[in-house]
Amino acid sequence: MLIDADAMLGRYPRRDTGPGTVTGALTGMDRFGIAEAVVSHTLSWLHDPGTGNRELLGLVAAEPRLHPCWVMLPDTCGETGTPAQFVAAALDGGVRAVRAYPADHGYDLAGRDAAPMLGAIAEAGLPLLVDAPQIGWAAVESIAAAHPGLPIVVGSLGYRLLRQAAGVLARTGNVYLGLANLSSHRGLEWLAERYGAHRLVFGTGAPLRDPAEAVTRLLWAELDDAAVAAIGSGTLLGLLKAEAA
Repeated sequence: MLIDADAMLGRYPRRDTGPGTVTGALTGMDRFGIAEAVVSHTLSWLHDPGTGNRELLGLVAAEPRLHPCWVMLPDTCGETGTPAQFVAAALDGGVRAVRAYPADHGYDLAGRDAAPMLGAIAEAGLPLLVDAPQIGWAAVESIAAAHPGLPIVVGSLGYRLLRQAAGVLARTGNVYLGLANLSSHRGLEWLAERYGAHRLVFGTGAPLRDPAEAVTRLLWAELDDAAVAAIGSGTLLGLLKAEAA
């Protein structure tokens, strides 16, 4: 079973990736054999997190295969409420994970401003998703050390980043890597052998990336069935603290 930890709803304004509808997302998932997906909204990334987060809940309310992922901000400007208010609203809405865009939204995810929100997210048991181009590895390690109960899934690794990720994986127990754009040749096999399949999480980056990339990378990898199952859904289900639907 495949559960996508890295997908998005909503139209993307910079190139044609489709209408970003629930129907479109489900059609794509069915095409690639993906059972469920953790989804955020383009509005939360490219416009306003508060508006996009609310819009997302309405879109996925009647679709059990799609699990909402909210986008966080520091509470310094009051845009998404206090950390307690943000987390309470997220849990009330069935939010399963939180995503951060510190580079695009102009704040330091490892700094003092974001620390209260990260602490509240960790206490609520919600994993944090962040793409590698949004944050440096020193910041990832700093956050992991400051919030050891917070699972951090770093996606969009690209090419030739394994040396940067390796030390952080070795020194932490709560940092995981996502498959979307994990482009190093046989990097998936190397990571699974060295750090364990349980440190890897299936994600496609859809619709900005073609899901076939991540699906093919996992299902054609030279890994045993147990490792493929862990990466495909097992690790993520553990992070989400829930059984599959």
